[in-house]
Parts: sequence; structure tokens; C-alpha cells
Amino acid sequence: MGNDLLSSLAFAASGMETQAMRLRHVSENIANADTPGYRRKVMSFDQAMDTGLVEPGQVRLDQSPLVKIYDPGHPLADETGYYDGSNVDLVIEIADAREAQRSYEANLRMFDQTRQMTQGLFDLLRR
Repeated sequence: MGNDLLSSLAFAASGMETQAMRLRHVSENIANADTPGYRRKVMSFDQAMDTGLVEPGQVRLDQSPLVKIYDPGHPLADETGYYDGSNVDLVIEIADAREAQRSYEANLRMFDQTRQMTQGLFDLLRR
């Protein structure tokens, strides 16, 4: 029983850590939405084979095309007046942020409930 409670705490903590890292990348993407040539960061999730815990996977750069922006006066503009913008879509980033937040909160609730169950078990053992 004790190992199950500790495992539950470890699973919830790994989920919170991974979602926090995901939210950090989403925040970086939003902050760089107007940075010329910026490619959004995308993170995958892995499961550790030995423990089954959720782990952050490799962070890669989204290879979708960069937006072409017409501004002949911009210092990065080519001879046609265009320069590469970013491939960050704020609607997608906000949706990803909400999903990460909800997943984090779900793991936090599981962590808290497991902690309460552990405290209850300790209270029973002390009697």
C-alpha cells in the first residue's frame, strides 16, 4: 500500500514537471511571436521504460514555413521587400498553454489527494 502511494506521488510530480516545462516552451514561443526568423519550439512526451514516469521528450523546432512579411523599409528585407517572420500562431500557443495548465492542475489534484490519503494512513497507524 505504501509503495502505491509513493508511486502515485512520483507519477503526479513527473506530470507536473513535464507540463511546467511545456508551459515554459509555450511562453517562449509567445514571447518570440514577432521575432523575425523564429521557429516555434515543440516538445514531445516520453515514458520512462523502467519507471513508467512521464518525461519531457526532445524539443524540436517546428519546420512549418515562416510567414513572409512585406516591409521594404525593414533592415532584414530582401530586394523584393520581404523578410521571414515567425511560424508562431498565437491561437495554437494559447490553446497549448490552457491544455498544459489543465494537465498540471489535474496532476496537482492527484498529488494532493495522495498526500491526504498518506496523512490519513499515518494517522490510523499512530492510533
